[in-house]
Amino acid sequence: MKMIKPKDKELIKEELTSLYGDKVDWLLENIDKLLSKYAPLNSFKNNLLNEKDVILITYGDTIQQKGSSYLQTLNKFINKYSLPEINTTHILPFFPYTSDDGFSITDYFKVNPDLGSWEDISEIAKNSNLMFDAVVNHMSKSSNWFQSFLKGEKDFQDFFIEVDSETDVSKVTRPRASLLLNPFKDEKGNEKYIWTTFSEDQVDLNFKSPQVFIKVLEVLLFYASKQAKFIRFDAVAFLWKTIGTNCIHLPETHSVIQLYKKITKVINPNIYFITETNVPHQENISYFGNGFNEADLVYNFTLAPLLVYAMMKKDVKVLTKWATSIKLPSNKVCMFNFTASHDGIGVRPLQNIISDTEINELAAWTLSHNGEVSYKNNEDGSQSPYELNCNFLDILSDEEDNNQTRAAKMLLTQSVMIAMPGIPGIYIHSLIGSQNDYEGVKKSGIKRRINREKLTYNAVEKELETENSIRKIVFGKYKELLAIRTKEQVFNPFGNAKYFAFKNSVFVIKRTFKDDVLYALFNFSGKSIKIKALSKEVYDLIKHKNISNAYWKINAYSFLWLKNS
Repeated sequence: MKMIKPKDKELIKEELTSLYGDKVDWLLENIDKLLSKYAPLNSFKNNLLNEKDVILITYGDTIQQKGSSYLQTLNKFINKYSLPEINTTHILPFFPYTSDDGFSITDYFKVNPDLGSWEDISEIAKNSNLMFDAVVNHMSKSSNWFQSFLKGEKDFQDFFIEVDSETDVSKVTRPRASLLLNPFKDEKGNEKYIWTTFSEDQVDLNFKSPQVFIKVLEVLLFYASKQAKFIRFDAVAFLWKTIGTNCIHLPETHSVIQLYKKITKVINPNIYFITETNVPHQENISYFGNGFNEADLVYNFTLAPLLVYAMMKKDVKVLTKWATSIKLPSNKVCMFNFTASHDGIGVRPLQNIISDTEINELAAWTLSHNGEVSYKNNEDGSQSPYELNCNFLDILSDEEDNNQTRAAKMLLTQSVMIAMPGIPGIYIHSLIGSQNDYEGVKKSGIKRRINREKLTYNAVEKELETENSIRKIVFGKYKELLAIRTKEQVFNPFGNAKYFAFKNSVFVIKRTFKDDVLYALFNFSGKSIKIKALSKEVYDLIKHKNISNAYWKINAYSFLWLKNS
């Protein structure tokens, strides 16, 4: 490993030995080959994360236009509506796939031809940073790797996890109400039971295999060579399986991520790893490791359901208590803050924060807002809410709300997310004020489709220009907030924050970075509130004026960003 520093080489060798024993020399040799192959293809400049980093989350085909590939249309949208305030685009899996809206991949190295080409990806990269998905816990049963396994090809025999159908797997943590072991027939007609954490079409890779470790490393280095600045590890908590354990967050899983980080940073120190683990908060942030050796960012799964909870209760006590508890292991890591995504709003992150009764109350709230609820299987055979499936604007709104009130509630929650330490991730349907797609759920039978609507470019463009339309109101205000954030160093993702509440209905974040101080106040009460000023003289970043009042007034479902003069 000529390119790796001697000290790091010893650490890598030691970690590989603990995972793979006497295969370590073979692994080191193949790591060397991959580094030599991909190092010349990486040309990132030093670009540390700062307040200008904001990420748009979208499918490659969310916005469509006749005569252009989906990725070309996405690029058109990015250039007109995303830049410059949103400088990065997370294109959800754009590879060939068979199910799960892209998360059952057949080939990690190709672009889905229905979306476009690698040339289209390169065009987007000219103006926008990129975030790719590493969907490496599992892949499609139709993939060449799995089909080669079923054919008995020698090189693929330990790529997947075959288990005797009588094996007791009751301890395994399940994110789905589906079978863990599914039968597949090999080319001789023999039945093999294969580990499938998420669905029958998504067969889990076997990370106990050194060959799998190397193949996935190549996927990561390939993505880096294709200008991915951020790499998102999908469902990474389930990576390593040991029968007799719960098979989630195992020490070996953390070791694999740490190894990939050490090796990938050799050819590009400005690749950022983001782990996606929809689990209780303390388990989630364990993926920061010691603050230097594992994830650079961790999805902040607890924020979204707590914002919905605060809106439902018109009370911020729980939100404040949780925010105050956030402790990161170093000033080199931060949260990836988001409120909505292609998935629903996970409620597992609320465990030990609110009661099961209150989680069920959130589920009932979602149903009353015309959303859906997804459930998971428990060890005792019961089921409990796993995910709230509802567009974020709709889950916050009451039926009688007009567009101005709906937009105000939405932007209140988004302004919290934008103001918190970390990097904001903004789902495209949140940015442009979309609502529940009932037709998508009805046609597919898939609850998550409620927030995955496909839109035409011309229709979106027209609505964004229509006075008083929900899209125009939400989008215009959202972009105003982002324009402020990206110009103020006090929003640096690694800056400090303190949290407190007034009258249990106003959430306050005090942000500090270098000499700058910001008071961000958010009123969830539904009525105007006056509080004693926290500073004598401040500048209102949103209204662009100086304030020296003894009291600050915050209107219903409104917020203030006040910076010390």
